[in-house]
Amino acid sequence: MSNPLLQAFDAPFGMPPFGALKDADFAPAFDAALDEARARVAAIADDPAEPGFASVIAALEQAEALLDRVSSVFYNLAGADTSDARQALERELAPKMAAFGSEVTMNAGLWAKISGLWGRRDALALGAEELRVLELYERMFRRAGAGLSGAARERMKELKERLAVLSTRFSQNVLADERDWFMALESGDLVGLPGFVVASARAAAAERGREGHVLTLSRSLIVPFLQFSPRRDLREKAYLAWVARGENGGETDNRTVAAEMLSLREERARLLGYASFADYKLEPEMAKTPAAVRGLLMQVWGPARAKAEADQAVLERMMHEDGINGDLEAWDWRYYAERRRKAEFDLDEAELKPYLGLEAMIGAAFDCAHRLFGLEFRPLEVALYHPDARAWEVTRAGRHVAVFIGDYFARSSKRSGAWMSDFRGQKKLGGEVRPIIVNVCNFSKPAAGEAALLSYDDARTLFHEFGHALHGMLSDVTYPMVAGTSVARDFVELPSQLFEHWLEVPEVLERHARHVETGKPMPKALLERLLAARDFDQGFATVEYVASALVDLAFHEGAAPADPMAKQAEVLAGLGMPRAIRMRHATPHFAHIFAGDGYSSGYYSYMWSEVMDADAFDAFHEAGDAFDPATAARLEKFILSAGGSQDPEALYRQFRGRMPGVEPLLKGRGLAG
Repeated sequence: MSNPLLQAFDAPFGMPPFGALKDADFAPAFDAALDEARARVAAIADDPAEPGFASVIAALEQAEALLDRVSSVFYNLAGADTSDARQALERELAPKMAAFGSEVTMNAGLWAKISGLWGRRDALALGAEELRVLELYERMFRRAGAGLSGAARERMKELKERLAVLSTRFSQNVLADERDWFMALESGDLVGLPGFVVASARAAAAERGREGHVLTLSRSLIVPFLQFSPRRDLREKAYLAWVARGENGGETDNRTVAAEMLSLREERARLLGYASFADYKLEPEMAKTPAAVRGLLMQVWGPARAKAEADQAVLERMMHEDGINGDLEAWDWRYYAERRRKAEFDLDEAELKPYLGLEAMIGAAFDCAHRLFGLEFRPLEVALYHPDARAWEVTRAGRHVAVFIGDYFARSSKRSGAWMSDFRGQKKLGGEVRPIIVNVCNFSKPAAGEAALLSYDDARTLFHEFGHALHGMLSDVTYPMVAGTSVARDFVELPSQLFEHWLEVPEVLERHARHVETGKPMPKALLERLLAARDFDQGFATVEYVASALVDLAFHEGAAPADPMAKQAEVLAGLGMPRAIRMRHATPHFAHIFAGDGYSSGYYSYMWSEVMDADAFDAFHEAGDAFDPATAARLEKFILSAGGSQDPEALYRQFRGRMPGVEPLLKGRGLAG
């Protein structure tokens, strides 16, 4: 019992004992937690008493409490601060955890009790949330294969274990390619780069124990390099390395991993009687069918491609005026788009970034949360898992709401991208438990003594992830099954994408966008130019996203392709993909759909949610105030605090009164008309 993971977390607010943890603690903690969970599940399944909601569903909600606690700590660290030891354990755990999941969801005794409860649900006198939780359990077990028998049952278990192994391999391969590649930059290679890019390259070199400057595959470094470097040869080299993650041959190549995963997913769906994996995966989502997804994406594709092709012609003319003949290439787009933005809007990223300091943008997000929902944020001095991570206590009217952790800087031990997670979710079952929420980003870390500066896209990312954090922090349900972000995949992005809109509220930037050195507010003229340019280059952004979503759908909608790269090329050719734009996520590093299956057949969900978020923010416009108290109260009640306690469409209709069309999205992206 000396293992800190197996003892009560008695630090303030129930924080994990980060300071006492050793990598060697995790394997025995998982063993003990799995043993306890198995015993508790068996007791529920074998209980001879008449099954009831409390003895089956509520008991299952608490049966894996220790395993959930250990898992949340380990998997958060494996994503945000991994190591060789943690990666080795992650590979070892993948089949074990999948096997345990199958033991539970394919347990014949449990399935009999759950399906029996669902069959007589009208006689159980359940509350609305309890009925929703029972519905979700019945659906989860049925879709996991609880009703299968014989060879089909055993094959389903094998498929789940193999898919877990492959998804872990996929994720670790991408991280390895990102970690291992860098390009040293000599003094001449820095010409034309703004000071913030030079500083980030210097910090990246220091993080790798090198002198001088290096370029890495961190998005917050490579994107501004592609925007500002006049060296076309270096842009090409860097861009090709960036898009080749997972496609470099050898042990980290993900092409065969992706092919096998697609084949196994198809087999899994067919075992359950579905025509395709997409049909299986979309059944519980708001979209319901592949046809509905394709319908939305194609409504957006046409206007986006037309805008992108018009922009491509402009950028190519600019390149030719520089004396460079031939076609505009993917590594040219951002460079000439940045020059065009400067020419048309007099907007210079180097001029803008000093007003978008990380501290100011954190403060802006906190201030918006305070004005909308009354939340207060107090810094905490507590042990965390990495020196770069920071924590705040979140309160409202003096009452504890949550702990919020922010981990903002890129490092080689962190996977790329940005995400929200939790070290503990909210629940009321068995006593009130408030959440511990974490936002993880990959912003460029400044040199010692210098302020961290964000691009406008970085600031939008910070607001996006904080929107997810609010969904977790304001959760107010009884059962863990429906707490926080435990909602349909194409609903989960609504709170995050909606919160991005407050970054564009002029008074927010007027209050918080202050120069990191002088403290002066952003000049009004610069603010106006920034807001005027907010839908600049949306043809590019929309095309690269929608192309990725349509490739994802094509992978899973029919028979699994033997060669995913050939299928990718076929889909893009059929769409008429503009030649100077590539998918946002090429197949070998498309972690959203292959590092787990959370977004498989579901990458479209950002756009599905965007249809709602554009309409939802219009509710504040209609009220005449971006911080209208009544609208904010409805948003919290029906969206942020409700979790998955009701069908998402029902929740949205209660907030807004109706479902929206695609028009607000097209207008918001500058693609209408």
